[in-house]
Amino acid sequence: MSPRTWTSEPWPRLERWLVWLIAAHSVGVGVLLLAVPAWAVRFAGWQGAEPLFFLRQAGVFHFVVATGYLLEYRRSGSVTLLVVTKALACVFLLASAALTDTAWSVWFSGVTDGGMGLVAWLVHRRVREGAAAGGGEGI
Repeated sequence: MSPRTWTSEPWPRLERWLVWLIAAHSVGVGVLLLAVPAWAVRFAGWQGAEPLFFLRQAGVFHFVVATGYLLEYRRSGSVTLLVVTKALACVFLLASAALTDTAWSVWFSGVTDGGMGLVAWLVHRRVREGAAAGGGEGI
């Protein structure tokens, strides 16, 4: 079954929407970091970050991973890059928050990145189970 196929089974459709929404979230973060880095840092709970180059670089990185999520999903129906990226971000952010005095956004981002990765993994498992049970080709 193609990841783009709309079936009566809800899991492939949910997975498709989920990948697109997570990619859109990454693009949104990327736009903020690239276009308005000083504001983004203040909103996140810090006083500032200089030079702004590194914030903008992080914005471009978010575009790269969002593109990777979509390309991988379209080409192979896989969410491996998305799940690994979110898991690593979660571990890094929560460890950083636990070990240092940091802004509220680090805890929040760690929890939400972990949640996005976990949901993507669980939904993908359901898609694979459906495909294995005769719901379509393997993904």
